[in-house]
Amino acid sequence: MLSEKLEQLQAIFAEMGQALIAYSGGVDSTLVAKVAYDVLGDRALAVTAVSPSLLPEELEDAKIQAATIGISHQVVKTEEMANPNYTANPVNRCYFCKSELHDTLKPLAQKLGYPYVVDGVNADDLQDYRPGIQAAKERGARSPLAEVSITKMEVRQLSQQLGLPWWDKPAQPCLSSRFPYGEEITIAKLQRVGRAEIYLRQLGWQNLRVRSEVDTARIELPPEKITEFVVNTNLPEVVSKFQELGFLYVTLDLEGYRSGKLNRVLQVQ
Repeated sequence: MLSEKLEQLQAIFAEMGQALIAYSGGVDSTLVAKVAYDVLGDRALAVTAVSPSLLPEELEDAKIQAATIGISHQVVKTEEMANPNYTANPVNRCYFCKSELHDTLKPLAQKLGYPYVVDGVNADDLQDYRPGIQAAKERGARSPLAEVSITKMEVRQLSQQLGLPWWDKPAQPCLSSRFPYGEEITIAKLQRVGRAEIYLRQLGWQNLRVRSEVDTARIELPPEKITEFVVNTNLPEVVSKFQELGFLYVTLDLEGYRSGKLNRVLQVQ
């Protein structure tokens, strides 16, 4: 029962007494922040890490959501782009990203007197290739959603049940996930793909990805939206905008959007 899982989640925070939440503003970490605040009040703190892989619009969303919940919110900077192990974009890139995140959050938590750092990893995340989860575990972080086997669908159900207006917010992982493994990640590339996604959202397309490979952009939309996109969108205008952003070629993925699609390469190696 979902209500039982919520009670278990609340019990975890009650037992913690104080907690610092690694809070991206995504639906998972926002639910964690909400439950933590409901249980702990001012003994819960949400902290958002800012780097070039986070769009400014995402940071603003995180601030608004934290204020709506009522939880205290801080922003810190992380420097994963200074780590060549990260920018080289190896298959375990996320390990270096989460290492930097938790190497920043853990000392902050200790300094402020929070005995626990928690994140928004859910039960479904454990079924995918997520090297960042190992980095978090190595640094003592806890994942309450995963601990009580709450899935992504249940995250959305609980968020709606608790009155969070962003319960159906599309997933928005780090912009570095838009690049095939082995292609170097730069700030300019991150900004380019980020602006392209924002542009498409402004046109009304919310659940999407712009994958980037060298100078080619590949637009991914839900399969059922592809025909509508082709028929109702001014395609030359889209191409022109993407070229203004720095892409030479603009393509549409006929298979459609699938989370973690770039991990397929790992299955054939």
